[in-house]
Amino acid sequence: MRKWLNSYFNFSKREYNGLLMMIILIGVITFIPYVYEFFVPDQGDRQAESAAIVKLILVETLKKKEWASHKMPLKGVLFDFDPNYASQADWQRLGLSVKQAAVMIRYRTKGGKFRKKEDLQKMYPISPELYARLIPYIHISSLADSTSFKKLFKYPVMTKRQPVMVSVNSADTLALDEVKGIGPAFARRIVKYRDRLGGFCRKEQLLEVFGLDSLKYREIKDQVTIDVRSLKKININKVEFADLQHHPYLNFKQVNAVLQFRKQHGNYSNIADLKKVAILSAETIEKLAPYISFDHD
Repeated sequence: MRKWLNSYFNFSKREYNGLLMMIILIGVITFIPYVYEFFVPDQGDRQAESAAIVKLILVETLKKKEWASHKMPLKGVLFDFDPNYASQADWQRLGLSVKQAAVMIRYRTKGGKFRKKEDLQKMYPISPELYARLIPYIHISSLADSTSFKKLFKYPVMTKRQPVMVSVNSADTLALDEVKGIGPAFARRIVKYRDRLGGFCRKEQLLEVFGLDSLKYREIKDQVTIDVRSLKKININKVEFADLQHHPYLNFKQVNAVLQFRKQHGNYSNIADLKKVAILSAETIEKLAPYISFDHD
């Protein structure tokens, strides 16, 4: 065999011995399970295990058939009732669970009415079996459409909000919430943006508030006023980076450019000096103008 292998592969003696040992090991590993099974037979009782599994399957099958056949008796006490006036306790006495009874009451408080017995079939807590039991005991009164029915179930009356006039620069969130169309969320956003800006100098600036579109603006613009005397001015000759970094009209580079220009060329004298800062556009300077002061003290 060695000569035959050498004629094709030219193995050395050491390589040949290694190959032979590997073949022997593979053969031993392959036959170990069969040898083990021959000398160590399975001690488990397979017949008993099979019988237990069959028994378990039969029990589960019987349970499913019993559930499907609905042989469980319906619970509840039968008595005459009007579904338009029955309380939650009455529904529970008739056989409904707490949650199911709450569904029946909730349907009614939202304006639902039972005008005939068949209407109960539309309610999912009422199963066909329960409905069949309840039919002789259902008595629907003609009062369901009368004034007394409406008095029995009172619904919250939506009062129309009276128009108000609010000064948007001094109002807090509660005052702004009184404006028809604003609400708590927009009130908080308006106050937050106003504080960053230093106050509103025009009503149109409300359109810059996140989420406040032109439709919402037209709804509220006649309910707010602007008092420019309450604007918070920025002394451009004393302001620091931290004072401007959150201003909505300036970004990081623009703030840095404004401060560097002042450092290199001295204090600003008027709005025209700001136009010398190359990074500031004419539109940005126009927006900033109402909020800038040039005090040198």
